[in-house]
Amino acid sequence: MKRIPVNPWEWSKQYQFNQGEILEGVSRQLVCSGQTSIDAEGKVQHPDDLRGQIAAAMDNLEAVLKAAAMGFENLTRLTVYTTDVDKMIENWDAFSGPLAAANVMPVNTLIGVARLAYPELKVEIQADAAD
Repeated sequence: MKRIPVNPWEWSKQYQFNQGEILEGVSRQLVCSGQTSIDAEGKVQHPDDLRGQIAAAMDNLEAVLKAAAMGFENLTRLTVYTTDVDKMIENWDAFSGPLAAANVMPVNTLIGVARLAYPELKVEIQADAAD
């Protein structure tokens, strides 16, 4: 797969995302459900810690990607839902760090919501990937 970034403006790069991407030569596409800080037994982890929830959600996303024989480098779109936009932005590095380490800047959107599936959840990350 070849990725061609589309950035009429440069500001988004500091947050580890492109405004758009052209994907050429895609052979498989993975559409993921929203990943949260829920563990393998279905229990919410880090109920009072947004940063911990971000890290756990990213770990869960990585597990889904690995199960599909992919990694963060295959991400093409991310949608982040949070109950606290300001705190999410303050902790953006916990989200963008793994993306930077994979040298990928998928398009993404941050959306504030009143609540998520469980009241303790503060962040949910939905993703698409391709190879």
